[in-house]
Amino acid sequence: MRNIKLTISYDGAGFHGWQYQPGVATIQGALNDAAHKITQEKVVVHGASRTDAGVHALGQVAHFKTQSALSPLEFQRALNALLPPAIRIVAAEELGHDFHARWAAQGKTYRYRIYRGRVLPPFEHGRALHYPWPLDEDRMAEAARLFEGEHDFSSFAASSGSEDDDRDREMMRMIHSSEIVRDASGEEIAYVVRGRSFLRYMVRKIVGTLIEIGKGRLTPQDIPKLFELRDRSRSGPTVPPEGLYLVSLEYPDPTDSLAAFSSRRHAAHTKG
Repeated sequence: MRNIKLTISYDGAGFHGWQYQPGVATIQGALNDAAHKITQEKVVVHGASRTDAGVHALGQVAHFKTQSALSPLEFQRALNALLPPAIRIVAAEELGHDFHARWAAQGKTYRYRIYRGRVLPPFEHGRALHYPWPLDEDRMAEAARLFEGEHDFSSFAASSGSEDDDRDREMMRMIHSSEIVRDASGEEIAYVVRGRSFLRYMVRKIVGTLIEIGKGRLTPQDIPKLFELRDRSRSGPTVPPEGLYLVSLEYPDPTDSLAAFSSRRHAAHTKG
């Protein structure tokens, strides 16, 4: 069996998220169907990040196993010919059997776009959060830096729906960088965050909290308190998905040993 790695860009507006769900349009479902038509095999395309409904990707990474003799470039062309225009394969390559898009990932970068202009351009509808009202962007930028480092993000994550599961979840996460970036035009700001892994809705909850700080309802000094409280009801709201983009994934050097990879995968499984 061969192992094909895909780098994928998609507009998530018309999909019910990444993960396959019977009877509804999903990114994984579309990829599985297209790969099956090409290979005549039962193919499961495994993604690095299970993006939610309405979330976009610039550099999602996935892989699938196949016995097909097609080259990676032929797979890229064939998949793009069959997939809806909202999903594009931007790169394809063959890697070793041990590569797994999710378990081998060492880092992710997300970007959340906030359009600040008075009128949202029609081409940005469904692709950015429109917020034209006053915000103290300097305070938001100050607060964004306080998310860097290792913290318990219980106050910034959605419930799993089960009290038992919530109690057993590992809520500690390491954030390498967290910042507000201003567009040169002055019409847009973005929250850009890079970390090892993220809890569900974590980025969107952080953005909602930063907006509350921009409004003056919270202060940067409240962030350490929210970490300590571990109470999601005390942080800001979860902002809509349309402004969120999975920008890129980070992977170890291909020369890393299989033993090192296996160790990382075991640690990922242990953390849940």
